[in-house]
Amino acid sequence: MDISNFRREYLKSGLERKDLLTDPMAQFSHWFNQAKDTGILDPNAMILATVSKEGRPSQRTVLLKYYDEKGFVFFTNQKSRKANEIGENDQVNLHFLWLELERQISINGCAKAITAAESARYFITRPRDSQIAAWVSTQSQKISSRQLLLKSFSDMKAKFGKGDIPLPSFWGGYRVEPETVEFWQGRKNRLHDRFLYQRENDTWAVERLAP
Repeated sequence: MDISNFRREYLKSGLERKDLLTDPMAQFSHWFNQAKDTGILDPNAMILATVSKEGRPSQRTVLLKYYDEKGFVFFTNQKSRKANEIGENDQVNLHFLWLELERQISINGCAKAITAAESARYFITRPRDSQIAAWVSTQSQKISSRQLLLKSFSDMKAKFGKGDIPLPSFWGGYRVEPETVEFWQGRKNRLHDRFLYQRENDTWAVERLAP
């Protein structure tokens, strides 16, 4: 199927160097809050790209759960494909796409496991059934049927009863510490605005990139 005629102009906004904040985390927070306030569904959804030791890339959508001056934090089963690949190669990419605002953010950085205590602080805020699901899912592994998954969930729910659910030893968070952050704003005639923040010791250099 030829879909080459699927196109539209990006006319919502522009991005100038004078409008950028000095720190990319502050700039990210500014854009994220605008995306949230616009009513975009799941503005914290991001593509996480990892590369195996054989050099095979893979991508999946994960949810950003919090961010600070140190980086971007997401949670997962630490025996999953993504976690295994991070163990082999800790260089990853995060990508946010907010089409409603004609914006993208691309982040390259190093992914590091956070402490169990930090993971536990987040885990206890999850809905109870989500906590149980973390225990049940052998993420990325083959399973024979959905019925088996649901039975495992039911069995685990009965096992924990009404008591507190502990943090699984195989589940936790990763923080992506940014090394480069690119902000992309769509513009007319495909002459998009792109600015790249690049870490230089304890400061950030900012350069405009050609579209």
